[in-house]
Amino acid sequence: QVQLVESGGGLVQAGGSLRLSCAASGRTFSSYAMGWFRQAPGKEREFVAAIDWSGSSTYYADSVKGRFTISRDNAENTLYLQMNSLKPEDTAVYYCAAGAIIGSGYVSDYAYWGQGTQVTVSS
Repeated sequence: QVQLVESGGGLVQAGGSLRLSCAASGRTFSSYAMGWFRQAPGKEREFVAAIDWSGSSTYYADSVKGRFTISRDNAENTLYLQMNSLKPEDTAVYYCAAGAIIGSGYVSDYAYWGQGTQVTVSS
């Protein structure tokens, strides 16, 4: 089992950057595939990015490809999402999640979730 806590959200102007972090408890972080999802008001939770156990393989939604970078530090039990060139449509609550399937974009493939962190991009 793993517990996840996101941080790093906030208010930023369009074109700006933010770096989200997801701190994991427990000694099994490196055995999980990890993902970032987001949910805007009135919309379903959607896939943003995913990474394999070692960090060598990454996957992105088309809407963020080239702007966002997912990474992980297994020694520090931390997952990251570097977000550049932010747009107002990136505004959402961002969640990190842990699961067993590498690169999955499906919410149901992730067993553990954080509480989320709000990202607001003003125009």
